[in-house]
Amino acid sequence: MLLRTILAATAAVIALLVPATAAHAEPTSAAATTSTAEAAAVANPVVVVGGLIGISIAYEPIAARLRADGYRVSIYQLPNLGFGDIRESARALSSYVDQVRAATGAAKVDLVTHSEGGLVSRWYVKFLGGADKVDRYVSLGSPQQGTYVANIINFLGLGSCAGIVACQQMSMGSSFLTDLNAGDDTPGAVRWTTVRTWQDELVRPVDNAALADGATNVLVQAWCPLRIVGHLGLVLDGTTYSVVRQVLAGAAIRPNCFAV
Repeated sequence: MLLRTILAATAAVIALLVPATAAHAEPTSAAATTSTAEAAAVANPVVVVGGLIGISIAYEPIAARLRADGYRVSIYQLPNLGFGDIRESARALSSYVDQVRAATGAAKVDLVTHSEGGLVSRWYVKFLGGADKVDRYVSLGSPQQGTYVANIINFLGLGSCAGIVACQQMSMGSSFLTDLNAGDDTPGAVRWTTVRTWQDELVRPVDNAALADGATNVLVQAWCPLRIVGHLGLVLDGTTYSVVRQVLAGAAIRPNCFAV
């Protein structure tokens, strides 16, 4: 009787912590896999936009997943590893996107961005003509409204972000963020999605990684409460990638809590 009670309680807890997992599972049939590959083959090229100190090789894992799913992928490493003015990085991204479009013959690209890369990409879309050249935008742990972590550096007596311009711009209340977030968060016909995690060490408060004005905002733990994903882990995590793949495929967002 005691064993039966324990098993029943365990099942109830699992059902509570992993809601409707079966409904969230990714399709695994051969037909579904073929359909996904066919869709990727004709999809927009994907540009993975790195973050602060994000060398290209750090984004090879997510790029490799995308290539395995049939997407044409390139990685954009921020100039000077993202230490400089985010607006200048956005201008360089604009040139890079034009190169990708010319090389592939595509009218538009999809952007999968991480951390500072999400802000660089938003500036490009909002102020540098990117709204006509970007179809889908996905940010992973981007401090859309800034982060207290940047402000704390100043509080600790290290000066204004130790002189790092991008850090100053990512501080809450910066003039850069004021300009970026003035008016519509999600301009143009771009389809906007953000992904955030409760365990993000660098974006605080965590909800500052979300956008308003019609964006789709995905909190990993809202779907998968037991999933532990840090800031850097967002580009490695299987559940996060399941969201990215669904966004790029134009599918409903149903994160796979068990993806590796």
